[in-house]
Amino acid sequence: MRLFSDRKKTKQFLIYVYLNMETTLEQKRLENLRKYQILDTPQDGSFDEITSLAVKIFDVPIAIISLVDTDRIWFKSAYGLDIDEIPKAPGLCSSAILSDDIYIVENARKDPRTLTNPLVTGALGLQFYAGAPLITKERFRLGNFVIIDAKPRRLNGKESSMLIQLSRIVMDRVELQLEARQLVQELNGGMS
Repeated sequence: MRLFSDRKKTKQFLIYVYLNMETTLEQKRLENLRKYQILDTPQDGSFDEITSLAVKIFDVPIAIISLVDTDRIWFKSAYGLDIDEIPKAPGLCSSAILSDDIYIVENARKDPRTLTNPLVTGALGLQFYAGAPLITKERFRLGNFVIIDAKPRRLNGKESSMLIQLSRIVMDRVELQLEARQLVQELNGGMS
Protein backbone atom coordinates (compact mmCIF):
# COMPACT_ATOMS: atom_id res chain seq x y z
CA MET A 1 0.00 0.00 0.00
CA ARG A 2 1.36 3.39 -0.99
CA LEU A 3 0.53 6.64 0.75
CA PHE A 4 0.55 8.57 -2.50
CA SER A 5 0.12 7.54 -6.10
CA ASP A 6 3.53 9.03 -6.86
CA ARG A 7 6.54 7.09 -5.49
CA LYS A 8 8.61 10.23 -5.21
CA LYS A 9 6.01 11.91 -2.99
CA THR A 10 5.78 8.78 -0.83
CA LYS A 11 9.55 8.72 -0.42
CA GLN A 12 9.69 12.45 0.41
CA PHE A 13 6.90 12.03 2.96
CA LEU A 14 8.64 9.10 4.65
CA ILE A 15 11.91 11.04 4.80
CA TYR A 16 10.04 13.99 6.32
CA VAL A 17 8.43 11.73 8.96
CA TYR A 18 11.78 10.09 9.76
CA LEU A 19 13.60 13.41 10.13
CA ASN A 20 10.84 14.81 12.36
CA MET A 21 10.95 11.68 14.54
CA GLU A 22 14.73 12.01 14.76
CA THR A 23 14.46 15.69 15.70
CA THR A 24 11.78 15.01 18.31
CA LEU A 25 13.81 12.18 19.87
CA GLU A 26 16.91 14.39 20.01
CA GLN A 27 14.90 17.20 21.62
CA LYS A 28 13.59 14.78 24.25
CA ARG A 29 17.11 13.44 24.84
CA LEU A 30 18.42 16.99 25.35
CA GLU A 31 15.53 17.82 27.71
CA ASN A 32 16.38 14.69 29.67
CA LEU A 33 20.06 15.69 29.79
CA ARG A 34 19.13 19.14 31.14
CA LYS A 35 16.94 17.57 33.84
CA TYR A 36 20.09 16.22 35.49
CA GLN A 37 21.65 19.72 35.75
CA ILE A 38 25.10 18.24 35.27
CA LEU A 39 26.43 20.29 32.34
CA ASP A 40 29.11 22.84 33.27
CA THR A 41 29.21 21.71 36.89
CA PRO A 42 32.51 21.76 38.81
CA GLN A 43 34.81 18.77 38.87
CA ASP A 44 33.61 15.96 41.09
CA GLY A 45 36.16 13.72 42.75
CA SER A 46 33.92 10.66 42.58
CA PHE A 47 33.71 10.86 38.78
CA ASP A 48 37.45 11.61 38.52
CA GLU A 49 38.18 8.50 40.59
CA ILE A 50 36.16 6.37 38.18
CA THR A 51 38.03 7.67 35.10
CA SER A 52 41.35 7.27 36.94
CA LEU A 53 40.43 3.68 37.74
CA ALA A 54 39.49 3.03 34.10
CA VAL A 55 42.93 4.20 32.92
CA LYS A 56 44.51 1.61 35.23
CA ILE A 57 42.07 -1.20 34.42
CA PHE A 58 42.34 -0.85 30.64
CA ASP A 59 45.95 0.40 30.50
CA VAL A 60 45.00 3.42 28.38
CA PRO A 61 46.17 7.04 28.67
CA ILE A 62 42.69 8.63 28.52
CA ALA A 63 39.29 7.93 30.07
CA ILE A 64 36.35 10.31 29.74
CA ILE A 65 32.82 10.74 31.01
CA SER A 66 31.20 12.66 28.15
CA LEU A 67 27.79 14.29 27.81
CA VAL A 68 26.55 15.10 24.32
CA ASP A 69 24.91 18.54 24.29
CA THR A 70 23.30 20.47 21.43
CA ASP A 71 26.52 21.58 19.75
CA ARG A 72 29.29 20.27 21.96
CA ILE A 73 30.53 17.26 23.87
CA TRP A 74 31.20 18.27 27.46
CA PHE A 75 33.44 16.22 29.74
CA LYS A 76 32.31 15.71 33.32
CA SER A 77 35.64 13.99 33.86
CA ALA A 78 38.57 13.62 31.49
CA TYR A 79 41.56 11.74 32.88
CA GLY A 80 44.58 12.29 30.63
CA LEU A 81 43.10 15.30 28.80
CA ASP A 82 43.36 18.99 29.66
CA ILE A 83 40.14 20.10 27.97
CA ASP A 84 36.55 20.33 29.17
CA GLU A 85 34.72 20.03 25.86
CA ILE A 86 35.01 19.63 22.10
CA PRO A 87 32.65 20.58 19.27
CA LYS A 88 29.97 17.98 18.62
CA ALA A 89 30.86 17.62 14.94
CA PRO A 90 34.20 15.78 15.06
CA GLY A 91 33.47 13.99 18.33
CA LEU A 92 33.01 10.23 18.21
CA CYS A 93 30.69 10.44 21.22
CA SER A 94 27.98 11.87 18.93
CA SER A 95 28.04 8.65 16.93
CA ALA A 96 28.41 6.47 20.00
CA ILE A 97 25.13 7.63 21.57
CA LEU A 98 23.15 6.35 18.60
CA SER A 99 23.22 2.81 20.00
CA ASP A 100 22.80 1.02 23.32
CA ASP A 101 25.89 -1.03 22.45
CA ILE A 102 29.55 -0.18 22.95
CA TYR A 103 30.87 1.90 20.05
CA ILE A 104 34.36 0.66 19.20
CA VAL A 105 36.97 1.92 16.79
CA GLU A 106 39.89 -0.52 17.00
CA ASN A 107 42.16 1.23 14.50
CA ALA A 108 41.06 4.76 13.64
CA ARG A 109 43.57 5.10 10.79
CA LYS A 110 41.96 2.17 9.00
CA ASP A 111 38.32 2.62 10.02
CA PRO A 112 36.28 4.41 7.32
CA ARG A 113 34.19 6.13 10.02
CA THR A 114 37.23 7.99 11.36
CA LEU A 115 39.79 8.36 8.56
CA THR A 116 39.32 12.11 8.18
CA ASN A 117 38.40 12.90 11.79
CA PRO A 118 40.64 15.66 13.21
CA LEU A 119 40.85 13.79 16.53
CA VAL A 120 42.60 11.02 14.57
CA THR A 121 44.61 13.09 12.10
CA GLY A 122 45.45 15.93 14.52
CA ALA A 123 47.60 16.37 17.61
CA LEU A 124 45.57 13.98 19.79
CA GLY A 125 46.38 11.12 17.41
CA LEU A 126 43.45 9.00 18.59
CA GLN A 127 43.80 5.42 17.36
CA PHE A 128 41.48 3.46 19.62
CA TYR A 129 38.09 4.53 20.97
CA ALA A 130 35.55 2.56 22.98
CA GLY A 131 32.47 4.23 24.40
CA ALA A 132 29.74 2.64 26.50
CA PRO A 133 26.57 4.74 26.57
CA LEU A 134 25.32 6.47 29.71
CA ILE A 135 21.68 5.38 29.64
CA THR A 136 18.99 6.90 31.87
CA LYS A 137 16.10 5.04 33.49
CA GLU A 138 13.94 6.45 30.67
CA ARG A 139 16.35 4.85 28.13
CA PHE A 140 17.86 8.12 26.89
CA ARG A 141 21.55 8.05 26.03
CA LEU A 142 23.11 11.18 27.54
CA GLY A 143 26.74 10.53 26.70
CA ASN A 144 29.40 7.88 27.06
CA PHE A 145 32.01 6.38 29.31
CA VAL A 146 35.00 6.40 26.99
CA ILE A 147 38.49 4.95 26.90
CA ILE A 148 41.00 6.18 24.32
CA ASP A 149 44.44 5.01 23.26
CA ALA A 150 47.09 6.37 20.90
CA LYS A 151 47.64 2.89 19.49
CA PRO A 152 45.22 0.41 17.89
CA ARG A 153 43.82 -2.31 20.14
CA ARG A 154 40.86 -4.60 20.76
CA LEU A 155 38.53 -5.12 23.68
CA ASN A 156 37.88 -8.67 24.79
CA GLY A 157 34.55 -9.76 26.26
CA LYS A 158 35.65 -9.22 29.86
CA GLU A 159 36.89 -5.70 29.07
CA SER A 160 33.66 -4.87 27.24
CA SER A 161 31.67 -6.00 30.27
CA MET A 162 33.82 -3.87 32.59
CA LEU A 163 33.37 -0.80 30.37
CA ILE A 164 29.58 -1.26 30.44
CA GLN A 165 29.71 -1.75 34.20
CA LEU A 166 31.67 1.50 34.64
CA SER A 167 29.13 3.37 32.50
CA ARG A 168 26.35 2.01 34.72
CA ILE A 169 28.20 3.07 37.88
CA VAL A 170 28.52 6.59 36.46
CA MET A 171 24.83 6.68 35.55
CA ASP A 172 23.86 5.40 39.01
CA ARG A 173 25.86 8.27 40.50
CA VAL A 174 24.18 10.79 38.16
CA GLU A 175 20.73 9.41 39.06
CA LEU A 176 21.55 9.58 42.80
CA GLN A 177 22.60 13.22 42.47
CA LEU A 178 19.29 14.04 40.77
CA GLU A 179 17.28 12.19 43.44
CA ALA A 180 19.18 13.97 46.22
CA ARG A 181 18.57 17.37 44.60
CA GLN A 182 14.86 16.60 44.22
CA LEU A 183 14.63 15.45 47.85
CA VAL A 184 16.28 18.65 49.08
CA GLN A 185 13.84 20.70 46.98
CA GLU A 186 10.88 18.78 48.43
CA LEU A 187 12.15 19.26 51.98
CA ASN A 188 12.78 22.96 51.42
CA GLY A 189 9.35 23.34 49.83
CA GLY A 190 7.67 21.67 52.80
CA MET A 191 9.33 24.05 55.27
CA SER A 192 8.08 27.27 53.71
